[in-house]
Amino acid sequence: MVTNRQIERLWTAKGFTKLYKDLIASRPEAAFELDPNSTNSEAAAALAIVRLDEMSQSYLPLYSRLIRAILCKQQDDGGWGDLPTTALCLRALLAGNGDGLAIARGLDYLASLQKDEGIWPALPVRRLPEDARISLFILYQLGDHPRFRGAIDFSRAVSWFESNRHRLDRRLQSLWDRIRPRCGGYTRAAELFPMPSAA
Repeated sequence: MVTNRQIERLWTAKGFTKLYKDLIASRPEAAFELDPNSTNSEAAAALAIVRLDEMSQSYLPLYSRLIRAILCKQQDDGGWGDLPTTALCLRALLAGNGDGLAIARGLDYLASLQKDEGIWPALPVRRLPEDARISLFILYQLGDHPRFRGAIDFSRAVSWFESNRHRLDRRLQSLWDRIRPRCGGYTRAAELFPMPSAA
């Protein structure tokens, strides 16, 4: 697992892609197979915040710097460029009972892009077809947070996956089966995506 010193070193050196790759390699998010080469600084900062929060190290000055980096990259529409990065940034900002205008704007952004069917498109253009993988990633990041559930049509998102499970490929079916409990209540990520033990 990546330590706070490694995070600090890579962040200071502006090694955002390497930081993102190092952080995600041992995390459940790796199962979603997002392109790490398209990573921006805010995605790396968000994953770093999540990791520091998991290590109970939110008191470090680095944590505040990462929060500021995310806040200054929020776009006028309330998002952070793409849907996965927006979900990661919101998860990071919601850590430790975060609150504020940036969170409200980010949640409004996700709500505005949710399709009538209940899930999200691959890109932040509402008229594009829905994308189950991106939607699963959003639900994984935020599905157990009450503010997210209140901001979007949560029941329609869950219903879409329940009624379309047979249309998903095996990998997406497996991801939905692992995320489904999180959408019904509070479940720790380690229970959903157990990491292989070191041999």
